[in-house]
Amino acid sequence: MRRIEKRGENSYRLSVSCGYDKQGKQILKYKTVDLSHIKPKKQQAEAEKQYILFKDEIEKGTYLDSGKITFEDFTLKWLKEYAEPNLAPKTLFSYKDILFKRIFPALGHIKLSKLQPTHLMEFYNNLREDGIRKDTRYKPKDNFMEQLEDKGMTLKDFATAAELTTWTVKNLKIGNNIATDIADKISEASGISINTLFDPVGKPGGLSERSILYHHRIISSILTSAVQWQFILNNPAERVKPPKIEKKEAVHFDITQTDYLFKLVDQESIKYRAALYLSLCGGMRAGELNALEWPDIDWEKNSICISKASQYLPGKGTFTKDPKNSSSERIISLPPAVMSVLREYKLWQNGTRADMENLWVDTKRIFTQVNGEAIFPQTISKWFSKFITKHNESVMADEKIPQDEKNDYLLDRVTLHGLRHTSATLLIGQKVDIATVSKRLGHADISTTLNIYTHALKELDQTAADKLENMLTKDTKKDLKQG
Repeated sequence: MRRIEKRGENSYRLSVSCGYDKQGKQILKYKTVDLSHIKPKKQQAEAEKQYILFKDEIEKGTYLDSGKITFEDFTLKWLKEYAEPNLAPKTLFSYKDILFKRIFPALGHIKLSKLQPTHLMEFYNNLREDGIRKDTRYKPKDNFMEQLEDKGMTLKDFATAAELTTWTVKNLKIGNNIATDIADKISEASGISINTLFDPVGKPGGLSERSILYHHRIISSILTSAVQWQFILNNPAERVKPPKIEKKEAVHFDITQTDYLFKLVDQESIKYRAALYLSLCGGMRAGELNALEWPDIDWEKNSICISKASQYLPGKGTFTKDPKNSSSERIISLPPAVMSVLREYKLWQNGTRADMENLWVDTKRIFTQVNGEAIFPQTISKWFSKFITKHNESVMADEKIPQDEKNDYLLDRVTLHGLRHTSATLLIGQKVDIATVSKRLGHADISTTLNIYTHALKELDQTAADKLENMLTKDTKKDLKQG
């Protein structure tokens, strides 16, 4: 039998021998390749290359029969050969989490060649159903302990049976919320239904349309590779209407609240004041902020170099990576006021370093733990959230502020990432051109900036219309006077 056979105008069948069976019959593996994208004169040479690759896969045991392979089998191959070498660690972690938690249980068993748009539509509809969310929290009922005692269990015995940590036991004692998986373990160990022991906290329901769209994009990306690698002829995800999401304005402070925020943070420790000044005036991502080092600062030119990001992943811990894309490597000019705060902070950190003596770990990081080691990536973000909560609670408890005026002193619930949006929005409001704003943010394409900050650009557009109206009105009045 010929190893390469032309089966159609642009189709070739490849045949590789895998030895002989017990009856002495030759075992053959086949693969058909479509070379319609190759010029006719070069198709035979391409078929030879494909044959060598196919034979190599057979010999290494990495070949997967496109007619028998399941969606999960192919995706595992895709993860190993494409995702792991090419995707950012955080993206890869997110993909794997969703694949193993939701996509594989629902679609993994279906043969890749049999996967249809209807399978995907049914899956997306299932994601909208109540009970699909795994981030629901549960609060122990008032009679939680009594129910355990009725079962003849002490809390210690019960904690051992359910393999609970000391922290979880403390939360149960004081009635704090716990995660769904913990509540499930407790229910199983006690033999009491979860709804009898706990009350669900938060909104019930399925995933948001934004989350479903993320699932769709993961599936579509995998199936696109399946087409490119010639496992299937077309991508069924392309024949499914993607979930629609409502475009929301990025949450940020306006100029009045930003001014108020600067005054409030001046009462905070110099480390967090420096972090907030950099976030607001530099517009950098949280990971970029955490990874900053003192050598990144050019004290003479009042600028800072963004060249890396610090992140955390379960199982991997804290690590430093390259920035999001090539355009994320950038130099940002900073106002003299920010440089002044950084100088003050550097002096403070030098004092801490001297106090720690030989216990200090010289990481060169700007934001560190008390011993100089890199700060945990969520530390500044958590501080900022607590800062807003503490301030708002103080305002609500202040009897000197009239009740009808309290809202004027409250801060919006903006996240640390929201300071990046605040920075961009304020710059656009000050009529800084969009290309400069995009460059400062480190966006790969100016269209990304235009899409995110549509609201700010609309306000500028309205301002331009108002100015034209004033000009036209002025001219009309002038004509009337002269008339």
